[in-house]
Amino acid sequence: MKRILGLCLLLAATLAAGLAPAGAQTYPDRPITIVVPLAAGSGMDALVRLYADKLQASLGKPVIVENRPGAALMLAASHVATAPADGYTLLVSTSSAMAINPVLYKKIPYKLTDFVPVSFYVKSPFILVVNPDLPAKTVPELIELAKKSEKPLSYSSPGAGVAQHLSMEYMKQRFGINFTHVPYRSTPQSVADIVANHVQLGFAEAGATLPLIRDGKLRALAVSSSTPIPSLPDVPPFAKAANAPDFEAVSWHMLYAPAATPKPIVEKLHAEMKKIMSDPEMQQKATTIGLLPIDPPSLADTEIYLVSEREKWGSLVRKLELEGSQ
Repeated sequence: MKRILGLCLLLAATLAAGLAPAGAQTYPDRPITIVVPLAAGSGMDALVRLYADKLQASLGKPVIVENRPGAALMLAASHVATAPADGYTLLVSTSSAMAINPVLYKKIPYKLTDFVPVSFYVKSPFILVVNPDLPAKTVPELIELAKKSEKPLSYSSPGAGVAQHLSMEYMKQRFGINFTHVPYRSTPQSVADIVANHVQLGFAEAGATLPLIRDGKLRALAVSSSTPIPSLPDVPPFAKAANAPDFEAVSWHMLYAPAATPKPIVEKLHAEMKKIMSDPEMQQKATTIGLLPIDPPSLADTEIYLVSEREKWGSLVRKLELEGSQ
């Protein structure tokens, strides 16, 4: 009897070992949907559509992009959180939905444990811009000006608790300076008032500021990533401009699957994204819209990065007493 039981257990283990690779090899056998939390036409959407086409060509099955904007990026996340964990419904999301909102909001319609990261493929740096009338042409000059100013300089953001706001607060705390926050309802409004000199500075996305920088309506002092961005090669990273090697305050895009998705499928999608992000067309598209393409790190390293980002931004939200404020 013991021998028969042992043989059964051995057979079950052998079958289980063989099923996982087979599942990955046959995946996909029907269309895949990638859910995007922003509207069609956004920079994120344009990039997702390009790699969806490449993923479709590689996998041989349709890859559909579905836009579900709304609820501070949380509508899309809540939809995917309850989707079958079979690799056919994926989510693209950012640091706002996956590192900031869980602390900023009193209640969110998903748990971070509902997802497993598939690929960390771009960073979304911010550009530190000032009104050209401000007598500061470098980050050290800005810091010195802020410390000497009798009245705090003001900065804009698209709202309390958003990544641009927190990035500026991160800078303030790091260098012991004081700025007054002026929140707006949108990025265009917040940037327009820097141009109009109603506020003096702010962190903003490249897509919202590049034309204004090139026209001389804004002055770019630094980018918030640890490396330069191709669209502004002469603007130094904040880490270099301020002699702060570990300074980085970026948003990011990651591809996720529901948490219980079989590991071989996650690994297969990760390998596909790693290959796609090495494509020169993908890199050019990302840099054109002000993003910083990266070589996707391993799944284990991506998890480590996620944990560190959640701790970084979550602790800052709490320190600013914004926890549960939305």
